[in-house]
Amino acid sequence: MVRPRPQVAQHCTMGKDCRATLPRRHSYATKSNRTKAVKTPGGKVVFHIVKKRSKGPRCGETGAQLHGIKQLRSKQYKNVHKRERTVARAYGGVLCGKAVRNRILRAFLIEEQKIVKKMTRQAKSA
Repeated sequence: MVRPRPQVAQHCTMGKDCRATLPRRHSYATKSNRTKAVKTPGGKVVFHIVKKRSKGPRCGETGAQLHGIKQLRSKQYKNVHKRERTVARAYGGVLCGKAVRNRILRAFLIEEQKIVKKMTRQAKSA
């Protein structure tokens, strides 16, 4: 859903010049062309372009939002410290804690199952 263009009239008082020029070429209210009316110290009303927000980092397995990681647009991650891009854990910044816990549990149970199979094979052969 596209938010309608903000009304400039809220900044105007009687007798002031309320006209404002859009900063880009087309005036269509699309997702990438959102603007915000700002009143400058000189009393003029200008439009500032509003950047789109990112969806934020999500878990590769569950799709849940990852906590402890900044929500930036893709190119902005290169300007951020590593500690703000990741979490100090196995698969930190890729999988959520629940997914990592499930993987560890699954690996442990598979290893236990292998040991049980080996023991039953030895019992049959003996």
